[in-house]
Amino acid sequence: MNPFPDRFVWGAAAASYQVEGAVHEDGRGPSVWDVFCHTPGKIWRDENADVACDHYHRYREDVALMKEIGLRAYRFSVAWPRVLPEGTGQTNDAGLAFYDRLVDALLENGITPWVTLFHWDYPLALHHRGGWLNPASVDWFADYTRVVVDRLSDRVAHWMTLNEPQCFVGLGYGTGSHAPGLQLPLAEQLLAVHHVLLAHGRGVQVIRERARAKPSVGWAPVGVSRFPATDRAEDVQAARTATQEVGEATLWDNAWFGDPVVLGRYPESGLRHYGAAAPKATAADFRIMKQPLDFYGVNIYNGLPVRAGADGGIEEVRRPEGYPITMYGWPVVPACLYWAPTFLYERYGLPLVVTENGMACHDWVSLDGQVHDPQRIDFLHRYLRELRRAMADGVDVRGYFQWSILDNFEWQEGYKNRFGLVYVDYESQRRVLKDSARWYAQVIRENGASL
Repeated sequence: MNPFPDRFVWGAAAASYQVEGAVHEDGRGPSVWDVFCHTPGKIWRDENADVACDHYHRYREDVALMKEIGLRAYRFSVAWPRVLPEGTGQTNDAGLAFYDRLVDALLENGITPWVTLFHWDYPLALHHRGGWLNPASVDWFADYTRVVVDRLSDRVAHWMTLNEPQCFVGLGYGTGSHAPGLQLPLAEQLLAVHHVLLAHGRGVQVIRERARAKPSVGWAPVGVSRFPATDRAEDVQAARTATQEVGEATLWDNAWFGDPVVLGRYPESGLRHYGAAAPKATAADFRIMKQPLDFYGVNIYNGLPVRAGADGGIEEVRRPEGYPITMYGWPVVPACLYWAPTFLYERYGLPLVVTENGMACHDWVSLDGQVHDPQRIDFLHRYLRELRRAMADGVDVRGYFQWSILDNFEWQEGYKNRFGLVYVDYESQRRVLKDSARWYAQVIRENGASL
């Protein structure tokens, strides 16, 4: 029996800053990434996203390609500074009108829009007022959510509040490798996370209060994956614990983010590891954070093998020599798309949506004018088989979004890494469907039956 239900959502994803370009057009305000990209030494080859894929002007062409592939849904994000140039206050109708046109084009082509409200392009004006460290950021996000929901919710029913808070706080406020490039103590990073989780909760409240079409609401954190090095019961339990609990004093975990949102509390394992750095949280805070969700989104790319240690602890297992890696240098670990959904579903009991999964390949246009990417096809085939196995074992997965629809600006890596189903020539902006796009089109037509 094919575990993919008839209504399974086969989609692809992108993010506003990575594809839109037009950063100085039609009243858009600056974001922290605009400043970061134009700071020498921050981005590979000092590249920037001023033009990116020019999706702002070429969205109709891109939607036509989505239709050709047969996508059932497109996950995109709204650029906060495009609709609120100062982050709050006066709205920018020209920016909102772009998302009107994009949503209408998707619906005209039979593609369901899935909107992410925040995918990292934070308004510079609000950063100067303290950004996520300012408790007012909770209200700023709620106000922004209201503007977008009021404009689009007559046609948009699928919403995500935030994308990968582990990254935009951990890398933006911790390591400094992402915008805004801060390197703050752990306590301040955790304070930013606290405000982010409150903002998520307020965002969900606003969506449910104001949406005109009945909303389906979730979010899209990183799905941090640990998987058992062997099939021994003790190693499976070690991987479960490592995935479901906070194991060290970093932001690279699931529970510190997911537990408040779903269970209404910070995990005890996190409180032990963070100690005095943990923010002071009240019952009222958790009542805001914990809002009813229709699905739990997870972005999953790879995972780390672990086993039970001799002392009862959890040991990371060294990967074998010559293990497969992507162009990005990430390990190829199909099993993560079985184990991460399994463990997260066990803990939170919510329907899951894989909101991102894919790989960076060595892609170029061949002499025959086509882009042949057999490694990506093999990667997706292997990962989707593992997702199918999880679903066959009872994990409720409602959708899968390939990252990404287009080659695009890959943050601090610039244009080095190509993740797209569609090749983009950044000089000419010409698009070319890759072999993987045609393969994915067949998967969608057959609803995964041939995997």
